[in-house]
Amino acid sequence: MGDSNLSIQERTENFAIRVIKAYVELNKRKYDDAGKVLSKQFLRSGTSIGANCSEAVYAQSRNDFIHKYSISLKEANKTRYWINLMIKSEIVAESKFTPMLQELEEIIKILTASIKKLKEN
Repeated sequence: MGDSNLSIQERTENFAIRVIKAYVELNKRKYDDAGKVLSKQFLRSGTSIGANCSEAVYAQSRNDFIHKYSISLKEANKTRYWINLMIKSEIVAESKFTPMLQELEEIIKILTASIKKLKEN
């Protein structure tokens, strides 16, 4: 799981690295087209979370910052969807992705709380 002392930018970057490593492992296996498409969607959304958090650091305004975090939150939710779809369709073992899902839930909580606080101020 993630380290609570890390910034959300560091945490989402570490998550993206885990996604990349998982994707590389997935592509060592022989899948049909569905497995290839799902794993690529997982790669795209899983790395996009951190990319948008990174962009937020240099946001042009408070609204732009909120917008970047909101995109990260949407991508995190989408990543959760792709992981669950791969698990339910038995492309991957749930046990292998449980720690990643737990970290993703923490990231979603942080992003949700951050967005809410920024909108209140």
